[in-house]
Amino acid sequence: MKSLLLSALATVAGLLLALAASDGGQLLLDGPPLMGALVLLAYALNWVVYVPSFRAQTERFFDLTGSLTFQLVTVLALVLVADRDARTWMLAGMVLVWAARLGTFLFRRITRAGTDGRFDELKQSWSGFLMAWTVQALWVTFTAGAALAAITSGDRAPLGVLACAGVVVWVVGLAVEALADAQKAAFRADPRHEGEFVRGGLWSWSRHPNYVGEVLVWTGVALVAAAPLVGWQHVTLLSPVLVYLLLRFGSGVPALERRADERWGGREDYEAWKARTPVLFPVGPRAGAGRSR
Repeated sequence: MKSLLLSALATVAGLLLALAASDGGQLLLDGPPLMGALVLLAYALNWVVYVPSFRAQTERFFDLTGSLTFQLVTVLALVLVADRDARTWMLAGMVLVWAARLGTFLFRRITRAGTDGRFDELKQSWSGFLMAWTVQALWVTFTAGAALAAITSGDRAPLGVLACAGVVVWVVGLAVEALADAQKAAFRADPRHEGEFVRGGLWSWSRHPNYVGEVLVWTGVALVAAAPLVGWQHVTLLSPVLVYLLLRFGSGVPALERRADERWGGREDYEAWKARTPVLFPVGPRAGAGRSR
């Protein structure tokens, strides 16, 4: 019952955001708001893939579906709008590049590992697993909301200093996220690090540097998207704040920290690394943070 309630709330939240983002937005073939149609498609795609995934008891296509959802709604937004300017192309490119990189990385990781510990319990229950796919649709809606609202907006605005600053922030965020993922993957691929935790490179500055990169990515997107938004569309600018809150207090950091504590908690080197390394945003490498066993 709890999982079904959360799924319902996640669906309602996505539809409410779609309603707000449709304020002043373009219509789909002179019919319903284009933004609303894109959000409904995001949910439908995740629910469709959920069915065979639950029957096969596999989470292998979860992250890949999330990436493809970002790409599909973005491409359709670009194709279906009545007019396009430099900002719409820029925003579409930012979302597509990010989604392609992360989706490829996560699909390769799950292919190598075979399973994802986040779903060990969830996939045993049809309602719990459904909740995960529904929340993923909500994640796409809230995260890409500013970009989609700007692309489908009825207004257009010239690029300015804010948009240029957004591109810089996005580039930095993408680089941080990609480098953090690459460092962790390389660490795990080395047999000498079997059973150990990554603590060098960017992981000496933050316990979750990939999440820092993700927050920066969507902050950059929001900055680029801001100018053409009107009325209730401005609600979508909360995207990076919601990304931060979900990663920091929702499905991101708490689950990873709990699993890490279960595995390495009590070890002197692990507890020392936790004590000197910020959870997310870094203030600088701490003494000895880059050493690995």
